Amino acid sequence: MYAIQTSDLTKYYTAKGFSGRRKKFRGILNLNLTVSKGDFFGFIGPNGAGKSTTIRTLLGLISPTGGKAEIFGKDIAAQKTEILSDIGYMPSEAFFYRNQKVKEIIKLSADFRQKDCSAEAARLCERLALDTEKKISELSLGNRKKVSVVCALQHMPKLCILDEPTSGLDPLMQRELYAVLEERNRQGVTVFLSSHVLSEIQRYCKHAAIIREGKLLVSDSVEHLGHTKAKRVTVRGIDVPPAISQIKDVQKNGDALRFLYSGEPNLLLHSLAKLPLTDISITEPDLEEVFLHYYAKEGA
Repeated sequence: MYAIQTSDLTKYYTAKGFSGRRKKFRGILNLNLTVSKGDFFGFIGPNGAGKSTTIRTLLGLISPTGGKAEIFGKDIAAQKTEILSDIGYMPSEAFFYRNQKVKEIIKLSADFRQKDCSAEAARLCERLALDTEKKISELSLGNRKKVSVVCALQHMPKLCILDEPTSGLDPLMQRELYAVLEERNRQGVTVFLSSHVLSEIQRYCKHAAIIREGKLLVSDSVEHLGHTKAKRVTVRGIDVPPAISQIKDVQKNGDALRFLYSGEPNLLLHSLAKLPLTDISITEPDLEEVFLHYYAKEGA
């Protein structure tokens, strides 16, 4: 059984265009995604790619236009109430009652679930250095984010779904949040998070999927995603790369020229041998470069 499984999941929005006529706008298209129980899964894409739409559809906050999805084998439409009891959700932007104290918001969240979460809430607040006596109106963006973390995790859910969880948190709190998530994951909790901070995905996630314009481009282990045919090539002694195809993302930094190459290695080496190079290195790209590679390949 998968923690998350979608089959041709599709969402279109309808809204009035400039002409006044109602138009359909793409959310996600025929999304086929599987996340195993106990995984630490990263969902990668820039703003507008469909990450938040996917998450809101999985949670039943918006209805799909087509396809279906299951959480722990339960249909997101027919069994939404049962599903939500097992999920901790952290939205990308958190909005709370401004005049309530932090402790009141946290208790209200627990009361919705009809659980006494006070002990775990206290532990999380201590770890995140969150002052529970302050009113929401007195909090910075980062501290409001901490409140959202506590509300999402205090009831010990089986599945944590977090949408851009570290935006607004300082580096120390980002590290502490991931420490908490890694601890939960070692206890068997499935973590599914969306992010455009690729270094976080590479450091913490076991598997990841890349989405573009509502379509899934690739889903694999983070380790395998890094082993693409593309290589990061750095050369010195020339100002422009060799005139061959399948060279992308050319960057000039001082006397170093860097680019991604996804063609035949012999063709590249043959072309470079004709040039007055003073140095060369060929390495595996990091996840950010892999991401750019997939986006460039899909857009070609």
